[in-house]
Amino acid sequence: MTNKIVAVLVVALSSVACDQMYPSRPSPIEPQASSASIVPGRTASAGVEAPQAQKPNRVGFGFNGIVSGFATGQVFLTGGGAFDRLSGFVNSAGGFRCIKDVLQGPLSTSINPENPGPCLAGEGVRWDTAALLGSTTFKCTGAATEPLKTAVTSDNTVVLQADFYRTGDGNEESFTAKIIVSDRDIASDFPGARLWVERVGCGAGQAVNFGK
Repeated sequence: MTNKIVAVLVVALSSVACDQMYPSRPSPIEPQASSASIVPGRTASAGVEAPQAQKPNRVGFGFNGIVSGFATGQVFLTGGGAFDRLSGFVNSAGGFRCIKDVLQGPLSTSINPENPGPCLAGEGVRWDTAALLGSTTFKCTGAATEPLKTAVTSDNTVVLQADFYRTGDGNEESFTAKIIVSDRDIASDFPGARLWVERVGCGAGQAVNFGK
């Protein structure tokens, strides 16, 4: 009897010792990777497409030419620059000179009180850009019988509000007028016309080129 009691006690103590050495615990759970994949251009949390950065759509251009057609005036214009019709960005400038007196339209009336009078033959130094315009109506001669035409800014045509400077103007322009530059004809009734200055006229621009 004593031997049986001793045996039972040995088994019980062995069981307790095993439990203390190797307690029964649940296995730790490994973190699960998210099943949602991150797609470039989308947010990981909601899968909503993030706005893409708008690519520049700048068009570069260059030109030179002589315009005329209205009752008085003839103007030489040269220059170039770049524009983006989607954002409205524009940076363009160049040189100009009145070859003949301009006695009608914007180039006939100075807005600079320090340098009054029209643009006379031999006057003119430079022009720069006040604004990129979406479109403008125009005529090449101003004749009542001439159909009114429209030019629209595109990848091959640009319509600008330009400021014109004469000697002594400094940073205060003498005149402001619209101009059109294109690498193709802008008036079906005036073949070859690719350049226009407001109320001076049209001209066959030389070395006109546009490119992205």
